[in-house]
Amino acid sequence: MIHAVIMAGGIGSRFWPMSRRDNPKQFLSVISGQETLIQSTIARLTGVVPIENCHVVTHSRYVERTRDQIPAMPPSNILAEPISRNTAPCIAYAAIKLLQKDPDAVMVVLPADHVILNVRKFHEALRVGIEKAAEERALVTIGIQPSYPATGYGYVQFDPETGDDSENLQALFVKTFAEKPNLETAERFLDSGDFLWNSGMFIWRADSILAEIEKHLPDVFDSFASLTSNQSPEEEEKAVLDAFQSCPSISIDYGVMEQADKVYVVPGTFGWNDVGDWKAVYDLSEKGNAGNAIQGNVIVHDASRCLIEAGDKLVAVIGVNDLIVVNTEDALLVCHRDASQRVKNVVDYLYTHQLDEYV
Repeated sequence: MIHAVIMAGGIGSRFWPMSRRDNPKQFLSVISGQETLIQSTIARLTGVVPIENCHVVTHSRYVERTRDQIPAMPPSNILAEPISRNTAPCIAYAAIKLLQKDPDAVMVVLPADHVILNVRKFHEALRVGIEKAAEERALVTIGIQPSYPATGYGYVQFDPETGDDSENLQALFVKTFAEKPNLETAERFLDSGDFLWNSGMFIWRADSILAEIEKHLPDVFDSFASLTSNQSPEEEEKAVLDAFQSCPSISIDYGVMEQADKVYVVPGTFGWNDVGDWKAVYDLSEKGNAGNAIQGNVIVHDASRCLIEAGDKLVAVIGVNDLIVVNTEDALLVCHRDASQRVKNVVDYLYTHQLDEYV
C-alpha cells in the first residue's frame, strides 16, 4: 500500500518576518489566494495516495495547527517530534510507525513547503518511482530538470545508459550526489546534461529505508529500536522522546542516499519550486505594472520588480528597484531580492541576542 509522509518540522526562517516559530512557513499561504503550503502538498496527492494514508511528521508544538489545517486526516497520522533532528531521524520514526501498520508499506516522502504547478506530470513521476521502489526495493529520489545554473540546490548525477531507448519517463541509476556548487561548477553541471536538481523528495519501501539506516546510520536506528506496536500512549511518548534526545542530527541525503548502492532518480519536469525564500515568492507571484508583485494597500512610484506585502499598513515604495518589502504587526523586512537568502541571518541574530518575541 502506498503511504505519504510529509515532513513539516521547520520554521521557515528565510520567510521572516511572516514565518515565525508559532506560525511557520508551511501554515502560510505564501502565494496570494491559494491554500497554505501544507494543504497544497496534501491536496496534490489526491489520486495517488488516499488521505487516510497521508502522514505528517512535525514538531510537537505544531500538532494542533496541523490538525486544524488538515481536518480530514486521521489524528493518529500526525507524528510529533519532541526535538528537531533533521530528516534522517524524522524518516526513521515515520518508517517504523508505518511498518507497524503495513509490512509492505511504500513511502512517498515530501517536504511540506513545495509548489508544483503541473500535478499530472508530478503524478507520473511518483508512479514511476513507486513502481521502482516496490518491485526492486530501490531508494528513489525525484530530480528536477535544471533550468539555470543554480547554486542554491544540491545536484544528482544520473547514468543515462541505464535508461531504455523509449521516451517514457523512467528511473535512472544515480552515479553521485553533489553539494551546492559555486557558479562555475553549476554551469558545468548544466552543460553536461546528466545532472538534476536534488528536490528532497523520496520514494522507498519502509523496510528498505530502515535497512539502509541500520547499515549506514546505526546510531539513528538504535535510537528508535525501543518503539514497538504494543506500547501504551504514555510509553510510546517516552520512547519517542528518548529516541530523539539520543539521536544525532543528520540529513537522509548525507547519511544514507550518498552511501547507498541501489539509488535511482526520476527526472521531473512539473513546474517545481521549493519556495525557499522571498525571491521565490516573487518569481511565482502575478506581477503588474513595472514587474511589481503587490499585496495590500500599497503606493508605488517610479519603482520596479519589487515584492511588497503591506500587511495592515499603507506602504509607499518610491524610486527603488528589485526590493522585498514585507510588513507585519511587529516587524518590517526590507532587502534586495538577490539577498533574500540572507534573511535567515536576521533570525539567527534574534536567537543569539535572545529577542524571542520577534522569532
